[in-house]
This record gives sequence, structure tokens and C-alpha cells, in this order.
Amino acid sequence: MTAAAPRETAAEPGGVWAQVVGQPDVVAELQAAVADPAAMTHAWLFTGPPGSGRSVAARAFAAALQCPEGGDGTCHACRTVLAGTHADVKIIVPDGLSIGAREAREMVVGASRAPSQGHWQIVLVEDADRMTEHAANAVLKMIEEPPARTVMLLCVPSLHPDDVMVTIRSRCRLVSLRTPTVDAIADVLVRRDGVDPAMAAWAAAGSGGHVGRARRLARDEEARLARKAVLDIPRSLVSLSACLDAAEELVGSAKEETEAATSALDSAETEALKTSLGVGARGPGITAATRGGAGALKELERKQKSRATRIGRDSLDRALVDLAGLYRDALVLAATRGGAATLNHPDRRADAEELARLIGAEGALRRIDAILDCRLALEQNVKPQIAVEALTVALRLPAA
Repeated sequence: MTAAAPRETAAEPGGVWAQVVGQPDVVAELQAAVADPAAMTHAWLFTGPPGSGRSVAARAFAAALQCPEGGDGTCHACRTVLAGTHADVKIIVPDGLSIGAREAREMVVGASRAPSQGHWQIVLVEDADRMTEHAANAVLKMIEEPPARTVMLLCVPSLHPDDVMVTIRSRCRLVSLRTPTVDAIADVLVRRDGVDPAMAAWAAAGSGGHVGRARRLARDEEARLARKAVLDIPRSLVSLSACLDAAEELVGSAKEETEAATSALDSAETEALKTSLGVGARGPGITAATRGGAGALKELERKQKSRATRIGRDSLDRALVDLAGLYRDALVLAATRGGAATLNHPDRRADAEELARLIGAEGALRRIDAILDCRLALEQNVKPQIAVEALTVALRLPAA
């Protein structure tokens, strides 16, 4: 395809590229691919740690590929791609635990169609690391024999074989994103979201380099209170009962978040499916027409349960990452004897210093390992209550 070269520089991107925070080298690489057909390829792999904006970069790239001006951000193509409504851009956002083979086959079928509006038929898979083995094999086959005008964009956390098959990785062009700096995150919160500079600086510093998390902390008082409650836990673990209470609080908060996110959505989905199946209707032929509806309802319930499990795990994982960050701060302070250091939670420096005094560097390291073990246990379907109770007991402070 031919496209006008973007008018903005890579250091100060505009248009759709303004969505990509703190990644000037990545923006420059993607702009070059949009402007030069020889630089294009049919399969791209976006990698980066949580919060780096890998899916945001992929969406911006998809918009720029469909845009006559290379991603000006104002045309119909750019707006519809970013909104997820463009006819030739299929965005797969898994809301459950995994992307199964059936979903992957549907994805492949859609990708084989010729574009109807844009230059390309684009399939963008966020969290492609959630593809099952059968789903990954279906995608691999399409990447090996791609249709002429199809572009596949896959987003994964890393190049580890647990995140992406080696055979898929070897057939994709790699785009590596890094964690944005605190200053870059704070700047975008002020410019794009109108956040007060002091609040933006605080949220960016406490976000762990995650742009979305920083935005939520800056805008949502409940998110700030939830973070405070989690970071208050390490200093409270002075007895077995305190450990069990903390576990109950963490798991209970995750359940509340899950229920708030799914209750209304589940009801609406169920009612919509029942209406489409004619459940409750009367008249000749209704029984035959609704035969098989029980199976469809059961499949919907399965998907809803999977989504609820994922939301609960994500909620717990955010808490665990915050805890790990605080113990990491204690480890750094213990190792440097309180010297100058960049902290994950600079607003909780006093807590990190007290933990460093109480447990030392070795104790902080053991507790970080315990948090990693808990995250692994949750991914392996250990009941959250059991996994988190085991964790809080492992985090218990030594007797005075």
C-alpha cells in the first residue's frame, strides 16, 4: 500500500500514535512499515510487560494501516478501528480464561476474507498468550499460509514458550515495548486526561509503570483506597489470626469486584439469548424452534463463569503485584542500607523502611518468592482462599 508519511516526528507522535506512551522507537518502526510497503509483513508479535501498551500500539498500527494518511486519528478509518467497529479489523479481547480452538477457527475464517473497506483484513489478538494449544496451532497454520491481504497482530507479555509458541514467534516480526517512565505516564495523564499534575505524578509513581493503572488511580477514589488497603497488609501480619483476616479481605475484595463487573452483564446476556431463542414464547412450532436452546444457555453460562474467574484472578493479581512491589522496595532499602533508590511505592517509603528493618533483605526476598508462588497457584486453579491464606501466613512478620 502507499500512504503519506506521518507529519509528526517519532519523538512527539500525533494522530493515532499519540495513544502509544513512552515508546518513540516503536512508533518510528511502525510508522516506517505503514509508509513503505516493502517494510510490511503479514504477522507481527507485540511484546512487553503489563502496562507497556502492547495492545494500544497494535490498535494504533491497525488504524494507521487502514488510514489513507498513515494514522491521522481524525478520519473514519482511524476512529472506527480505535473504537473496534471497523469492518476489516477484527479485535479479539478474551474475557475468559482462554481462547479456544473454535474461537481460533472462526478467527481464521474471518481473516481469509478479502477486505471490504480498508487496505487490509486485520486480526488483532490481545492477550494471545491465552490461546490453547489447539487454538495456537490453528493460528500458526494461517500464519504459515497467509491470505494476500491479511495482517495478523498478536500481543503477548514475553517471548517465553509459555506465552507464545516458538513456531509462531519465528514467523512473526517482533515489536518490543518497554515499561514507560514515570515522567512519560504523568505527562500523558496531564495532557490527555486533564489530571492535576500533583495527582498525575503520584499515580504514575505508584502504578508500577502501568498506564491504565495510573489513570485509574488518578481518577477513582475507590482504586486508591483499594491500593492503600493492600499496602497496609504487610505491617498488619503480626499473628496467625491477622494473616487469616488479611486473606479473607483480599479474597472478599476480589469477589466483590467480580460481582460488580459481571452481575448486570450476565443478566443482560442471558435475557438477550433467551429472547433470541424464543424462550417463554407460545404458538405453533415454538417447541421445535427452541429445541437446542438449553445447550446454548449452558454454553453461555460456561463463558460467563470463565469470565468471572478471570476477573477475580486479575483483581487478586493486581493486589499481589502491589505487595511484591512493596517487598521489593524493602529489599532494595535493606541492601542499600536506606540509601537513595527508586521505589515502586515511593509514597510508602516509611513502610518499606520498617519492613527492611524487621525482615531484612533475605526475608524480603523470601516473601517475594512466596507471592510468585501464590500467583502460580492461582493460575493452576488452586482455590483462591487456600492460596491466599498460605501466602499471608508466609508473609507473617517475625515475633518481636
